Amino acid sequence: MNITIQPVPLHGAITPPPSKSQAHRLIMAAALAEGESTLSNVAFSQDILATLSCMEQLGARWEKTEEHAIRITGLSAGVPILHRDGLPHFDCGESGSTLRFLIPIALAVAGGGVFTGHGRLMERPQKPYFDLFDEKGIAYTMEHGVLTVRGTLTAGDYALPGDVSSQFFTGLLYALPWVEGASCIRATTALESRSYIDLSMDALRRCGIAVQEQEGEHPAFLVDGRQRFCPVHCAVEADWSQAGFYYAAMGLGNALSIEGMNEASVQGDKKITAYYQTLCGAGETVLDVADCPDLVPPLAAHAALRGSGNVTRIVNAARLRIKESDRLAAVTAVLNALGAQIEELPDGLVIRGVDTLTGGVTVEAHNDHRIAMMAAVAATRCMQAVTIAGAECVRKSYPNFWEDYEALGGQITREG
Repeated sequence: MNITIQPVPLHGAITPPPSKSQAHRLIMAAALAEGESTLSNVAFSQDILATLSCMEQLGARWEKTEEHAIRITGLSAGVPILHRDGLPHFDCGESGSTLRFLIPIALAVAGGGVFTGHGRLMERPQKPYFDLFDEKGIAYTMEHGVLTVRGTLTAGDYALPGDVSSQFFTGLLYALPWVEGASCIRATTALESRSYIDLSMDALRRCGIAVQEQEGEHPAFLVDGRQRFCPVHCAVEADWSQAGFYYAAMGLGNALSIEGMNEASVQGDKKITAYYQTLCGAGETVLDVADCPDLVPPLAAHAALRGSGNVTRIVNAARLRIKESDRLAAVTAVLNALGAQIEELPDGLVIRGVDTLTGGVTVEAHNDHRIAMMAAVAATRCMQAVTIAGAECVRKSYPNFWEDYEALGGQITREG
């Protein structure tokens, strides 16, 4: 679908959608629990539907109870759905969280699984798991975009570099309470994306799972085996990463107010409030996104229009190259096509502010939900209309984005 946006300002109040990151974690915890859990304020994005479908393959059941609420009955509701190869099969869509969380969970619950995905998902590196599997004697193959893992997850010491995706830590934090014996998950270097691990620990605590953090030069997490997941009953928080696009819109002069956010949230993307204030100032600015890489697209849109003479450097963003798109390249290509001045670096961006954007072009969303939303925000400050090709990709995380955009006064036309 192509969407053409007229350059008019947005105005009004907006509550961002539910947190996809928190929903993934709560759904998986509830699916591992004995008994029924209830979750409200759930957005049925493509990624969340992928997680729900995969947990069904392990024996959990779920149903909608209201428009944005679900009841989940844990694995005791059934048994894993085994195929002729004796393993459950998981279609993870384009969700990196679903895939990486589920790999060790499937080993603990069902002795492994067969994993497929779409887009660039199966190209994302899994080497941290493979290194552990070589050490633990777990078999795995990756052929033609299909990952098969088979074996028994056992208690013990699990060492991971701290600069890999936090998703590897989370997958083990969820799986190791199932096995017999005590385990230790150790970071061997400084831990990045710590806030996402905090979000996982919060979901585990809600389900009665005890994880003890061991202090030291690099953190370690101690997990006892044979713990029982308890049902959880709560609402999913509004998403600070999606709020980032509305903060960017405000930074570009749109008269918005953002409502419904949990100021005490452990979501790392809450850092958008501090970075927004920084970008509203003048001069040269350095933004370190090691713990909040998903904020780069809205931060880049805001920084691009800080005005002549203002320079923004975004650093520690190399992991964005293995998202739904090469997000550093995509941010640069899209915003520069609109008239921005951005230099792409191996692990970041240098953004030289301008006073306005030209627009008048068609840009690709690169099958990346955050690139499409970034372009939509930037279009409000263009001199001419902007067309976004492949704009339907917002369904991955924010299915109602275009409807919300229109409700705020955005003028768009749809094609295809």
